[in-house]
Amino acid sequence: MLRPNNPVASDAPMSERDQPWQRSVMPRSEVACRSELRRLGVEFKDMPRISQGPSCGIDYPVKLAGLSGGIDVRPAVTLNCQVTLAFAKWVKNDLAISARTRYLTGIRQIQPLGGYSCRKMNNSRQRNNPMSEHARGNAIDVGRITLKNGHAIDVRKKGLFSFREGGLLKSVRGDSCKYFSTVLGPGSNAEHWNHFHFDLRSRKGGRQYCD
Repeated sequence: MLRPNNPVASDAPMSERDQPWQRSVMPRSEVACRSELRRLGVEFKDMPRISQGPSCGIDYPVKLAGLSGGIDVRPAVTLNCQVTLAFAKWVKNDLAISARTRYLTGIRQIQPLGGYSCRKMNNSRQRNNPMSEHARGNAIDVGRITLKNGHAIDVRKKGLFSFREGGLLKSVRGDSCKYFSTVLGPGSNAEHWNHFHFDLRSRKGGRQYCD
């Protein structure tokens, strides 16, 4: 099972306003990304630069702790701003609506199983295997969704008679592909049996891989 890997901890308040030094050292795209996160009601904080060699790190990491609608993200997870924004938009515009439609209640908490992690794809130790998008904070894994009525939805593949949960998880696969370039989950392969993986990997021609 993948485990959260958040190498930097801080007790600073979440979603604080941009500081003057941030505007001078961050690219405009990063400042704009954070402004959009605040507009969406995302709870986050800026973290120090992460550098673990030529293949691992995030220049301007954020730690995500909450989403629009009072949704907790626990444990908080370290990501780059771009994948954080894609995740926040998907949850607000699609996942939260799908949950309310099927269960007549909102989402209380989303449990990530992984964010930034300096490793290769599928945790492989093979020398020539490419680095994972997690190594750049460009991916997030989700293992459980808990509703406001207390019902916990484990994302592992459901049986034939789990109609509502099965329907919700089917919508996860379909809807999230509007926001991410890669979506993998239970049934995709052995490595993703217990979680959904979402990333913004760049491919030639803007190709997506949603399975």
